[in-house]
Amino acid sequence: MAPKVVVTGLGIISPIGIGVSNFWKAALEGRQGISAIKSFGDLPIEQYRSRVAGQIHNFNPQEFLDEKHFARVDRYAQFGLVAAKEAILDAGIRMERESPDRVGVMVGAGMGGMMMGEREITQLYYTGKPHRVHPNFIPTITLNSASGIIAMAHGAKGPNLTISTACSSSVHAIGQALNCIRMGQADVVIAVGADASITPLVFAGFCSLRALSSRYNDTPSQASRPFDRGRDGFVMGEGAGALILETLQHAKRRRARVYAEVAGYAATSEAYHMVVPREDGIEIAKAISLALEDASANPAQVDYVNAHATSTMVGDEIEVRGLRQAFKGRANKLLVNATKSLIGHTLGAAGAIGSIVTILAIDTGLVHPSVNYEDPDPECTLPGISAKVQERRIKVGIANAFGFGSNNGVLVFKKYSPK
Repeated sequence: MAPKVVVTGLGIISPIGIGVSNFWKAALEGRQGISAIKSFGDLPIEQYRSRVAGQIHNFNPQEFLDEKHFARVDRYAQFGLVAAKEAILDAGIRMERESPDRVGVMVGAGMGGMMMGEREITQLYYTGKPHRVHPNFIPTITLNSASGIIAMAHGAKGPNLTISTACSSSVHAIGQALNCIRMGQADVVIAVGADASITPLVFAGFCSLRALSSRYNDTPSQASRPFDRGRDGFVMGEGAGALILETLQHAKRRRARVYAEVAGYAATSEAYHMVVPREDGIEIAKAISLALEDASANPAQVDYVNAHATSTMVGDEIEVRGLRQAFKGRANKLLVNATKSLIGHTLGAAGAIGSIVTILAIDTGLVHPSVNYEDPDPECTLPGISAKVQERRIKVGIANAFGFGSNNGVLVFKKYSPK
């Protein structure tokens, strides 16, 4: 029989706060983390269709990390290191007391080390001096640079993987951490989602795709508005979230605090389109149903959904269709919120941050507001979406994440009862 897996530690770095307590306080207050992009160096920001993002201002890795770690990696991996460090401290894990081979690391990242990548390629073509490319260029831009440096920082020698499935990356990282523990390959896994891709080229690419909001350049705080009739695209964000997963037996042996049980996970592909999900929502419903089946739960038991809800016209409608198909009449009784309304879409970090919000909702009984939900779109309206804090005892919650390439991931979390 597979062991029960629980979450004992959380860490976060976000546009509305660094650290779980700061983030959660800001989230419940409905504080906005969207601001104007002031510049991309010498590039004229006025030529970008969208000019707003969920940025983390005044981040100084030296305040949180040893130089031997932060100096060797890109901004996204620095975020991942900070979040992982907080989660480990929160869980009370003492690595010197753990068997290193039984501690794994799973990281979800959508883009990787784009800041150094863009900087170095620009410099190469500008100077014409290939011998001046940074000697750590390759190990820094590889997608597994975050998982590697996190393992090195904490001496974790168990399974070490990086999952990259665009916006669903870190839901799958948590799901693979769950499976790794269930299969007996590790007792503890540090699961992280991280991205920092507000860069000239990546941002221009999303603008060219016409995926980003451009209507609210002069009023950034209004730009991210999932489920609202006035939405016109998503707002890019950056950040990281980290969770410590371990067997319940291991947590009990340490007398650790348990936030919630990681009860179920599903990963599916719609095999439909690189950007747009299937319009009828049936594939989203299927992923939700499979995750509930894995959790030995039924739709009637679910109280809360942390929606993927990016604030795109098509995506929000389709997700609600999927929820209605998966939950039938129960859909009208669910509490549903959109964390991206506060911080934007953090790409590969979104699933981890959404999972942390789901766990905190279960732990506290509080659901943060979906801000800018002022004129509900009738095509994606549910009674449980609100611009105000909602309070309810939550026993089961799910976190959705859907990525480019027709990729769906769903996690199910349950309230832990020691009985």
